[in-house]
Amino acid sequence: MIGKLAGSGIAESLGTWAALPLALLIVGQYFGVTLTESTAIVHNLRRRTIQWSNVQAVRVERIQGAQTVVIYEAGGRRTRLRAPITGFLSWDRGFEEKFRTIGGWWLDHRGPDWAPVLLPGAQWSSPPAPDGNPFASPT
Repeated sequence: MIGKLAGSGIAESLGTWAALPLALLIVGQYFGVTLTESTAIVHNLRRRTIQWSNVQAVRVERIQGAQTVVIYEAGGRRTRLRAPITGFLSWDRGFEEKFRTIGGWWLDHRGPDWAPVLLPGAQWSSPPAPDGNPFASPT
């Protein structure tokens, strides 16, 4: 009887660890961003809507060896997108294209009344990349 209990505990542990990647794959499908005419709807653990007219910059940042897209708002808030993301264990060959799509969508839909807001020490007020491209990935 003791052997059966010990064996079933090991089997349950292995089953749990085997199911974890599947659960992460299913949950991971809900991360990302939906682009509309007036907003970016961010799907993270909590859904969030950001008005394009309030966005000050869309940049790529490196975090722990991975590149991720970050949206900067006029009030200084940064929203890091869970997808697209690219890194050592999750390489996304379309990352650059997805980043340019998000940035281009912002430029096309931010509205004629949009004006930059320069807050003291704001990260998005840094100069563009050496080639002059404000949407270039960091080197």
